[in-house]
Amino acid sequence: MPPRRSHKKSRAGCRRCKARKIKCDEVHPRCGNCTKHGVACDFEHPGVADSLTPAETPRPTTSTSNCDSPSTSTLPPTPSVDAETPLPLYRNPESLPLTTNTKSSRMMELKLLHHYTTITCETLAISSPVSERIWRNTVPNLAFSGANFLADALLAVSALHLRYNSPQDQELVRASHAYMASTLSEYGASLSKGINESNAEALFLTAALIAFQSTASRIFSRDDSGDLKDRSDGYVLPLSWFHSFQGVKAVVAASWQWLRHSGIVVPIIESQPALNLDLSGQNANFFGHLLDGAEEEIMSMDDDPESQELTRQAYRHAVAVLDWAHKIPHTGAPLVFLATVSRRFVELLEIRRPRALAILASYFGLLKCLDSVWWLKGVSRREVMGIISLFNPDDEEWWPRLQWPLRIALYEGDVIPPDVWGADWAAETALLEEASHNGNFVSHIELLSQMFTAMQNMPGGTAALDLAARQTFMSHSRTLDPSALIDNTARPSP
Repeated sequence: MPPRRSHKKSRAGCRRCKARKIKCDEVHPRCGNCTKHGVACDFEHPGVADSLTPAETPRPTTSTSNCDSPSTSTLPPTPSVDAETPLPLYRNPESLPLTTNTKSSRMMELKLLHHYTTITCETLAISSPVSERIWRNTVPNLAFSGANFLADALLAVSALHLRYNSPQDQELVRASHAYMASTLSEYGASLSKGINESNAEALFLTAALIAFQSTASRIFSRDDSGDLKDRSDGYVLPLSWFHSFQGVKAVVAASWQWLRHSGIVVPIIESQPALNLDLSGQNANFFGHLLDGAEEEIMSMDDDPESQELTRQAYRHAVAVLDWAHKIPHTGAPLVFLATVSRRFVELLEIRRPRALAILASYFGLLKCLDSVWWLKGVSRREVMGIISLFNPDDEEWWPRLQWPLRIALYEGDVIPPDVWGADWAAETALLEEASHNGNFVSHIELLSQMFTAMQNMPGGTAALDLAARQTFMSHSRTLDPSALIDNTARPSP
């Protein structure tokens, strides 16, 4: 056995690498690890590290991610908070330098703001000029009034949009991550303090932008073949989409007493097509076959009457939303699915119940009609193919029910004929007018708000309401941890 080679341990690494107990390449003026994660390096800024007292020496944080998180940068520790309050994933992320030059940072912000107000804002609303004007003019003005987390959210979304067209631009990668990290930190702190009249609008708009960022970020989390996969377990369901949009719903319900009078929020909500759902499950409809055999499944797989009823309602409601959106897909109606399905339906997806997966595949089939929107381009094909990979082609029960989303996802052409789609879009206007008389999203939210009010009036209700708001932040944080995207940032989108 050859003698072991001697090893001389270097003590010249940067303080951040030392704190994290990893090898530093000692490259000046910025080591490779700090460059990779876009964080401060004391080689480059020795004054920052020297100004810390021994009590402020950073400690490595525990993370379930396989990637190094920017949260371990050389910055003061997060102030202590109540044990039940979820801690932000990032410590003072607004201090993370986007570039090494102050003037360059300012120019980056101007570039992002200009891109947001001229282009990105137009992509946040589908078929709604009123909503587009609000996102273009009113929302930035609200952000400038002191809602820093909203301003950072605007810049983060703008950076992601620019990055879509320039996927190799590492400055945009760092900007997108850093601004969203700052958004999540301040947004989470505001939720922990409580929603009130002064911050309700900004929190709603920020939650909406975080949900948008969560959805759009998925286009950068793929392997070279274009499939979204976990290294150990194949295709990964986009549960983060549901967590984020469900979070928006929770914020709206918790703050509706103030939002119902908002000249900003109400027009955005009213711009959505009115819900007109058949929840009986008795009438013939296009996706009714997805409910065939549901009762037998529920009775055999759910243990108690309460969970059985929750599952039954979750399936019926999800299919009802699919049927409604199937008739008016170009209005953006399919996006409503993410926010309106029940928490139980998301749980069924998490445990990969075949019926829930088949419903989800049909949902992504609906998104084929929105393939021209940059943040939804290719989503239908990619997600439908991913979900289908979870089924056995010899499964005689479920494989036939997956044929519609498969056929739609693989369809080549800008316009899908009615005989392929299964509905005549010529009647779309009439359906919208009919639906407008049967209630709208405002009435839907009124009912949701009443439920939250009832929760408040129950023993422990305020704690439950606060928990719902905190869970919203935690869902967003899990969804948009920038460190989880580091390994994929250099990969161009197809």
